[in-house]
Amino acid sequence: MAGIRVIDFSQIVSGPMAACILADQGADVIKIESPGGDPVRAFGPRKGAMSATFITVNRGKRGLAIDLKHPDATGIIATLIAGADVLIENFRPGVLARLGFGWDAARAINPRLIYASINGFGPDGPYRNIRVYDPAVQAVSGMAATQIGADGQPMLIGSLIADKLTALTAAQAITAALFARSRTGQGELVEVSMLDAAIAFNWPDGMYNHSFRDDPPDVMPGYGTVSRLWDAADGRVAIGALQDGEFTALCAAVGCAELAVDPRLSTAMGRRTHAESWMPVMAAAVAGRDLDTLMAGFIEHGAVGGRVNALGAVADDPQVRHNGIISEIDHGVLGRVANPRSPARFGGQAARLRPAPWLGEHSRGLLREIGASDAEIERLIAAGVVIAA
Repeated sequence: MAGIRVIDFSQIVSGPMAACILADQGADVIKIESPGGDPVRAFGPRKGAMSATFITVNRGKRGLAIDLKHPDATGIIATLIAGADVLIENFRPGVLARLGFGWDAARAINPRLIYASINGFGPDGPYRNIRVYDPAVQAVSGMAATQIGADGQPMLIGSLIADKLTALTAAQAITAALFARSRTGQGELVEVSMLDAAIAFNWPDGMYNHSFRDDPPDVMPGYGTVSRLWDAADGRVAIGALQDGEFTALCAAVGCAELAVDPRLSTAMGRRTHAESWMPVMAAAVAGRDLDTLMAGFIEHGAVGGRVNALGAVADDPQVRHNGIISEIDHGVLGRVANPRSPARFGGQAARLRPAPWLGEHSRGLLREIGASDAEIERLIAAGVVIAA
């Protein structure tokens, strides 16, 4: 993405994370914040005006803090848009248009612009004016209904999963639009709603009983209702055996090879039908082994399995260490900040992680880049149009 400039008007997680993915891949991302800053600066543990979540979804960007409602901001934003390849926004539908920078206005300034608009339930429709956060999307999309609690009721996934999968969807769509522009020379409006992204994400397994419309087959238990964790002697593990060979390997790994030669259990259907004959045996075998022994068995026999790591233990998992997933960012006065590297490697190389911007950290430099004099910059700061760190 080197040579691609992104103007990121978004806040919270979905838009900022999409822009962060592009920044990790080399794009020059300019984060536009209001004088009050992105609300996620105060989300979760923080030092000063920098939270861990803000750093993770805004690393590698340059920051401009500006009052978009001030008349003096209009020319600055128009100049930035004129020199950009991508604009990302996740305001409520119509907000950026009312500020003078909707799709039509932005396209008039820069016909090559990829304008990525992220919203909650969609740009129009009955839910258009509802304010949206992750739990509401999990609820409406069916994601919560795939997570059944001990009381038999739907429950939320304990993660901002709708925000984050929307970010992944948007980053891929932006890249596709840039690829199309390389052929046509024209910009494009890219719209991604969190609801659309969540339903598409949930469909392959969470909604498989609702796919066949004509003469549907018998309903099967939802994947989320049959998957489980298993107690070990000193913790818990996840195991699996979708394919017949995997069941054989699992039996060998946990020391109950006799199950693998039971003809009733030779197929997935047989294992489902006769679950009561093998699951208690498997549970006892797993419970009689500690995690290290189980992991050694999974490795030796190529079985499906993994220990349940506590959050504080994830970075020390042997495979996590081997993959070099957790990196450190030198964040100056904040000290070192742990972050996962960009998951994709290009040419065998992972991207180097860079700090997130302080509020208005790059305001002066960015204004100089677009031709503002030092006197004009100081006037804008004094008038409260721009905040500079």
